[in-house]
Amino acid sequence: MYLFNLDKLPGQQSMLFFHLLARMGIEALVLVSPKIPLASIGYFQNAEEEADLQFCKKANIPVMRREVGGGSTYLDENQIFHQVIIRRDHPLFSRKISENYERFSLPVIETYREFGIETSFRPVNDILTKEGKKITGEGSGDIGDCFVWVGGILLDFDYQVMSRVLKVPEEKFRDKIYKSMQDNLTTMKKELGEIPSREEIKSVLIEKFEKLFGKLEPANLTLPMIKEMEKLEKEFTSPAFLFKKTQRIPKGVKIREGVEIIYGIHKAKGGLIRAIQEVKKERIKEISLSGDFTLYPKDCLEELEGKLKGEIRKKKWLNSKIDEFYDKEKVQSPGVNSEDFLKAMKVEE
Repeated sequence: MYLFNLDKLPGQQSMLFFHLLARMGIEALVLVSPKIPLASIGYFQNAEEEADLQFCKKANIPVMRREVGGGSTYLDENQIFHQVIIRRDHPLFSRKISENYERFSLPVIETYREFGIETSFRPVNDILTKEGKKITGEGSGDIGDCFVWVGGILLDFDYQVMSRVLKVPEEKFRDKIYKSMQDNLTTMKKELGEIPSREEIKSVLIEKFEKLFGKLEPANLTLPMIKEMEKLEKEFTSPAFLFKKTQRIPKGVKIREGVEIIYGIHKAKGGLIRAIQEVKKERIKEISLSGDFTLYPKDCLEELEGKLKGEIRKKKWLNSKIDEFYDKEKVQSPGVNSEDFLKAMKVEE
C-alpha cells in the first residue's frame, strides 16, 4: 500500500487525487491540504439546493461535486485530509460500511490523543471530543473497484465563510447555523490554544495508520497523474456532473452527528408558517416560528415556542402538546392548526 504524503495542492486537485487513484485501482493513504479554498458538494446532494453558488462565484471559491457522501463543506489549507483508498478484496475492508468508518477512524483518534485531545468515534461518521464537539467529519464511497474513506484533521476553521457557502432560505437561518457550528464544531487551535506543526501532525498520522495497514511505501505525484487529474477536473466541474439531480430532499444542515438545524415552510389555509429549529438528539433545543398567519392572543407565539423547547420530535407527542397549549391558553388561529405547525417543522412521525 502506498503513502502519498503531499503538501498543499490546488484546491480541486486535493480532492481529485483520491478519485484518480481509485479509478486506477491503486491502494494508498493520501495526506493533503487544499492550497486554494473550495466548496465540496456530497455526491447525494443537489448543488443548487445545498450551496450558495452566487456567493461562491463572487468570492472566487470553486465548487466541485465529489463521489463520496456527506454534506456540503468548505475546505482550505487549515485542514489536513487523510484519504484511504483500498480495493474491496482488501482484508481490512468490511462489507458493513459502518465498520469501515469505525476501523479507519482509530488512527485519527490516536493522533488527536498524541497531541492531548481525547476523542472518540460517534456513529455514523464523526469524531468527537470528550465534551461532545465534532473535530473530524468523514465520508466514503465506492469508486471503480475501490472503497474510499475520507476525513480531515481540523487545525482551524473559518465558521463565517462556511456559513456563507451553504445555501439558506433566509439570513436568520444562516445566523443559527453559524452559532451552532461555533458551539458544536471545534479545532486543534480551539482545544490546544495553538496549532501544532503540520509536519508533526502528518508524521503521527502516518505512524498510527501504519499500525493498521503495515509499512506504507512512499510514492510521489507524477506528471501523468497531474494530466489525468486535469481531465477529471473538467468532468467534476461540468454542469452535467455538478448539477446532477438526486432524489434526496434537503431537510436541514447537519452540524455534527446528533445536532441539526432544520428549516421548514408550510402554506396553511390561514397563511404561511416558517419554522427554524436546532435539534439535538431528536429533541428541540431551540425553535423560532414566524409567518403571515393570524394568532390570538397575538403574544402567545413565544409561549408556544417555549412549550416546544426540550420536547422530542415525535408527531403524536408534539400534536398533543400544541393542542393542550391551545386549550389552556384559549388560542385561536383561523385556518392554522397543530398539524400545520408540524408540517412546517418537518415532523413526519
